[in-house]
Amino acid sequence: MQWKTHLSESTSKEIFLRGYSLSDLIEKFNFLQSIFLFLKGEFPSIKEEEMLNALFVAALDHGMAPPSTQAARLIASGGSSFNVAVAGGILAFGEYHGGAIEGCAKLLFSGVKENKTAQEIVKHYIADKKNIPGFGHKLYKDEDPRSRALIKKAKKLGFHKTFLPLALEIGDEFLTQKGKVLPINIDGTMAAIILEMGFPWQLAKGFFIIARTVGLVAHVGEEIINEHPFRRLSDEEIEYLGEKGKILKV
Repeated sequence: MQWKTHLSESTSKEIFLRGYSLSDLIEKFNFLQSIFLFLKGEFPSIKEEEMLNALFVAALDHGMAPPSTQAARLIASGGSSFNVAVAGGILAFGEYHGGAIEGCAKLLFSGVKENKTAQEIVKHYIADKKNIPGFGHKLYKDEDPRSRALIKKAKKLGFHKTFLPLALEIGDEFLTQKGKVLPINIDGTMAAIILEMGFPWQLAKGFFIIARTVGLVAHVGEEIINEHPFRRLSDEEIEYLGEKGKILKV
């Protein structure tokens, strides 16, 4: 069976990414431009590069509380190698941590393709008693500050034409139908902007992985360099709910 790809080729003399010599990319282009090229097959415009940079900065880290960061640092504290600890953190990404970006991108793409209004979309989710991916946050009840900054940047650079307006309308419509604020979070904002930039919705989660992996590398490095090995929960953090005092009958 042949493996086929449009992405890269490695020969005994040169490496090519999307048809471009890696040596030329190293000499003439930066990391962001090369990421854009590799993901989309073309170099970014100045505005696209600035927007991509903002997306990666926004998703770089969110403190030590998220499951991925805790997982990576705990694994590192057990003496595992650097790559195992970072991989463990990435494996903690799921439906409730980083996964909503893909769900929201698919929702917005389908909504635009099928000509659905924000009113119809919200009504459907409310009727099915399902959470709208990319909306709401445990900490940010009224507004996600990362979303605010990204939306401002997207409007300034012109990435506010189809998908981002629909996403913002969904938030407004939820308030109308339910009487409660459901702010668009970073996942939803990134999803909308990624679509505005012409990327397929199937790649959406990848943008979060690219950015947050850098954060995980930093946390694992700090754990290994600065902390003592073998973290464990204290007795105060554990509540035993089982029975006590059982007698074993032989």
